[in-house]
Amino acid sequence: MSILAVGSVAFDTIRTPFGEAKDIVGGSLTYFALAASQFTDVNLVAVVGEDFSEKHMAVFANKRIDLQGLQRAPGKTFRWGGEYSYNLNDRETLFTELNVFESFQPKLPPSYRQADIVFLGNMHPSLQLSVLEQVESKRLVGMDSMNLWIETTPSELREVLRHVDILKIDDSEARQLADEYNLRKAAAKIHAMGPKTLVATRGSHGSMLIADDELFVAPAYPLEDEQDPTGAGDSFAGGFFGYLAQQASLDNGVLRQAMIFGNAMGSLCVEDFGTKRLQRLTHDEILDRYRSLKRLTHFEDL
Repeated sequence: MSILAVGSVAFDTIRTPFGEAKDIVGGSLTYFALAASQFTDVNLVAVVGEDFSEKHMAVFANKRIDLQGLQRAPGKTFRWGGEYSYNLNDRETLFTELNVFESFQPKLPPSYRQADIVFLGNMHPSLQLSVLEQVESKRLVGMDSMNLWIETTPSELREVLRHVDILKIDDSEARQLADEYNLRKAAAKIHAMGPKTLVATRGSHGSMLIADDELFVAPAYPLEDEQDPTGAGDSFAGGFFGYLAQQASLDNGVLRQAMIFGNAMGSLCVEDFGTKRLQRLTHDEILDRYRSLKRLTHFEDL
């Protein structure tokens, strides 16, 4: 089983109360792919510029990540900068330079067109739709989005949602998309748009899965040392869909376990700057975090 994943690879500049890093390899797809590759093979589709060197490519080395779909275009790689306060749930974007990502047109290698799981990363809905048009077969479509597309491209976004099985966005975006403050009511409206499952990430408050016949709340892991929350939501998505790719069926029990593995990957990502923690992560560490999360809410009915 494998995942076809499309999105952004970027250079990030990050400031938190605990340190800073400049021009490190990031982007939503980078975090997703590193997390998902702990569970399954990932076929990556993205674009980088001429400034993305072999040294930068090393972030993907020795991982289960196929790079045939990584395009190199004339110009500079997408750059983003952000700063966090002590409340790591909030951040200020310092700059966004789309560069080669602005004219990105995803092109799937022939070997990518037979996909088990398709994950449409956060990008313009027209690009997400173009990816689906190139896929010849698939079992499941997952998708991420953001407030920018909800505000500026609502009709294109609705068209993509018609083809999506699982939508992964944060809780504020779910409310905005549905124009409904109550998250369960928002989920019902989103289900009517196409996705039968909503996964709403909630930062340090964990995550929630809402389907027609399922409601599950997964706790966040209480970290002792938080460094950088950049990429935590993308790492959650990588863990969630990476786990699903291993499973023959996608019943509610499997979805619940995928949520815990997603939270595990998100919490591990936060323990260091950028992708450093994901790069040195072992499968035993993932299983240990999964078991710790499971123990947090386990109790005997006396």
